Amino acid sequence: MVTFGAADGTRLAYHRAGAGRPLLCLPGGPMQASAYLGDLGGLSAHRVLVLLDLRGTGASAAPADPATYRCDRQVGDVEALRAHLGLDQVDLLAHSAGAALALLYAARHPDRVGRLALITPSPWPVDLEVADLDRQQVAELRRGEPWFPDAAGALERIRSGEATDADWEAITPLTYGRWDAAAQAHHAQEATQRNADAAAAYYAPGALDPDATRAALARLAAPVLLLAGGYDVALPPDRAADYATLFPRAELAVQPGAGTTPGSTTQRGSCRPWPGSCADRSARRHLLGGAGGPPSGRSHSDAAAGCMVWSTTASSSPCNACRSTWSRRRVANPSTVRAAS
Repeated sequence: MVTFGAADGTRLAYHRAGAGRPLLCLPGGPMQASAYLGDLGGLSAHRVLVLLDLRGTGASAAPADPATYRCDRQVGDVEALRAHLGLDQVDLLAHSAGAALALLYAARHPDRVGRLALITPSPWPVDLEVADLDRQQVAELRRGEPWFPDAAGALERIRSGEATDADWEAITPLTYGRWDAAAQAHHAQEATQRNADAAAAYYAPGALDPDATRAALARLAAPVLLLAGGYDVALPPDRAADYATLFPRAELAVQPGAGTTPGSTTQRGSCRPWPGSCADRSARRHLLGGAGGPPSGRSHSDAAAGCMVWSTTASSSPCNACRSTWSRRRVANPSTVRAAS
């Protein structure tokens, strides 16, 4: 663990793991300690993961002013860490609510962003509408699970505005690609890793300006990878495709069997995409600097069924598994977004 000072004097901590070029990682929650990210499914074998504990979480000190928990007030913390690391540009990876901080940083400091990876990002910072029907369609994919009846009933009460705390707990399995013992243990740790008071302030009034953020992101020169989960009820794949069109140079990879939470896919329990899939090739090229785009000419048995890639630069070709499994999607900017078909 290493500490550094924020502009307001708050001592912040980060954890380093791995070898290679630095990759600054912002956790979700919101306001959950970075420990839950682990090694990001083995990514530390290729990049130095710089896992930031946001102020008031993990090993980072609580600020004197609780109002600085607001996500826009934490942009300076990311900039202070970049300067502390001595980097002219920083590659950023952000998960879920952490994407709000990453996008606000990119909007304020676009020249400081080398690459940006958004892992199941929150739609809130860009005011992306996710309809109840979108969530329902994704939830229905889990109908065969033993916990589904309770989760479906809770989801309906949430949608009608009649939810209790128990209902929010009942839909937790929907945020994981599989609800096994490992996922349940992972969820149980959240209570000790998350700062509830800080989370309540993260999206406080004034924190977000979606119109200004969208305008800034439309000018962002950095390449963007948006990794979505096929089971993600918070950002269903179709809405993730809309999200990707907000950036000039974005690629969307949808990993089947993955929920909102990293480390919860249905294959090997890793948050990294399945080896050989389009999602894996996209992540490898974007985060690891590997050569080549999504695999072309592979038979269906060679790649993970259901992988999918869109590219706003139209530079990628889908693998045969994508072609045979996914139908063409209608997206906000079909002239510049390539979809697997």
